[in-house]
Parts: sequence; C-alpha cells; structure tokens
Amino acid sequence: MYDYLIRFYIFLRKKAVQKKLITNVGSINVDHVYRVPYFVKPGETLQTVSYQRVLGGKGANQSIALSRAGEAVQHVGAIGEDHKWILSEMANSNVGIEDISILQVPTGHALIQVDDNAENCILLYPGANEALDLSDLKKSFDGIKPDSWVLFQNEMPNLKEMITLAKSQGAKVAVNPAPFDLKAKDLPYDIIDLLIVNDIEAAELAEARLEGDQSKLSSLCPLVIVTQGTKGAICFHQGETIEVPAFIVKAVDTTGAGDTFVGYLLSSIANGMDLGSAMKRASAASALAVTKSGASIAIPTSQEVEAFLNKQSGV
Repeated sequence: MYDYLIRFYIFLRKKAVQKKLITNVGSINVDHVYRVPYFVKPGETLQTVSYQRVLGGKGANQSIALSRAGEAVQHVGAIGEDHKWILSEMANSNVGIEDISILQVPTGHALIQVDDNAENCILLYPGANEALDLSDLKKSFDGIKPDSWVLFQNEMPNLKEMITLAKSQGAKVAVNPAPFDLKAKDLPYDIIDLLIVNDIEAAELAEARLEGDQSKLSSLCPLVIVTQGTKGAICFHQGETIEVPAFIVKAVDTTGAGDTFVGYLLSSIANGMDLGSAMKRASAASALAVTKSGASIAIPTSQEVEAFLNKQSGV
C-alpha cells in the first residue's frame, strides 16, 4: 500500500509540474534533536529538556526550503530501508522524490544539541548519503535542461565530479560547500555560478586560495554570497559589494537557518530577482526559521516570508 501511494504521487507530480525544475543533489538525514541547558562536557551525563526526531540533512532542508519558496524541486539522494517514512514526508512538502535511492545502508543521521542560547552542536553520521554512486547520478542528470539550476552541498561524495558533470549538461551550478573541509578547498570554483558560504567558510577559503583576502572571492566564482549570522549577509559580484543586514527576531533554534537562506536565495535568483532583494528575502526566511524549533519543520512558506517583509516595511 505504501509503495502504491508513492508511485501514485510520482504520477501526479509529473502531470502537475510545468515550470523548469531545480535539481538538488544532497544529503538526507534523520535529526535527533536534544534540547539542553548547555552543551554536554567531556565525561558528563546531562539530562535533556526535550527530544524530537525530525527530517534533516542539509540537502533535504534546502529542497524543502526551495519548495516552500515556490519552486519545483527534484531531490537526488539516498536513504536506507530503515527510514522510508522520509519519502512521504518529502513528498508532502512537494519535493520530487523519484531520484531518491533506497539502499541497504543505514540512513544518515545527526545528533543535535540545542542550548538555551539557541546555538547548536551536531554529531553527524553520513550513512546512505555516502553510498550514492556517481553512475546513478548520471541517470538523474539525463533530463536536466540547459540553463536550469543544480544545487549541491558538501555532505555527499564525489562533489568535484558531480559539479563537473552537472556543468557538462549545460546546467547552472549553485554550491553550498558545508560542512567545509579539505576537499571543499579544491573544488572547481571557476565553473560554479553561485557560491554560498558562511563567514567562517569564507575565511577558510580565502586563506587557502586567496592569501586571506575575502574581497577577492569573486575572482574564484562570479557570484559569492557570505552569510554572517546576526550581522546579515554580503555579496561579492563583478567588483560590486552588496550588504544586507539581518532581521532582529527572538531566536529559539538556529538549526537549519543557513539551509533556509540557501533555498530562498536560489529561488529568488532563479526567478530573476535582483541580488539585494534576493538576499533580503532569504534573510527574512532564515529569520523566521530560527523562531521555531527544528530544521525542515521550521522553514517558512513564501506567503509567511512575504507577510513578514510587508510587516517590516510597514505595509
């Protein structure tokens, strides 16, 4: 019965989707979220305030953010047999699930501590995410239309090869290379159309490739967006710098705020919005996300973001 419902969903979605798809190749995790007064110390046993099991993973979060921003999004990724409920949850968020493989490997998962300051500390097990084969990706890329967007994060294997493959299909490539590591420093940035990093990742990339000069990030990639938490975001593009301040809200949980920003930013850019407005919309979405607990479940809809922006401007 379950498999029949999934197949029926796929049939309906193929009938319904008319606009150009954004393809997101990304991780899918089960998040185990523990609310704690403070992060546990070595050797300490700490009783948690609450517990939630929710859908997560940077890839899944960003796909849901894209969908709630109003985009038609196809997710490419992998889960294990142990958590098939993920498929229906992503489908309920109107994310395309046809290219999600079910493998004989445990689903990736994360253990997340969220403290009284709304900060988080994450322990990640990649699981099925690392088992996705490059040959499977080639099949998923067969239907990509030229000039459509493909989004990547750094929680998947063969990232350099995947970016190159997407570009060879004529796609525009957006990359959020988080979590940032050694392989992220060696990506083919010259073929990436949109790079989104946080301030720490930007500093590490500049140190590795530009002698520490972040103002030269656009020499690596034509369009670079750097998120700076409560300081807002900054854009480097063709010698121009655009800064957008953060919205002031009462934060409950910052988990997934960056993924919300990425999804809304790409949605806005894909629809031709100017960079300043795109960054402002993405900042508003991430601000709303931190006012709720959880990652994917906290991502706002486009209507909620629009109402928030109108309220901020006094409309």
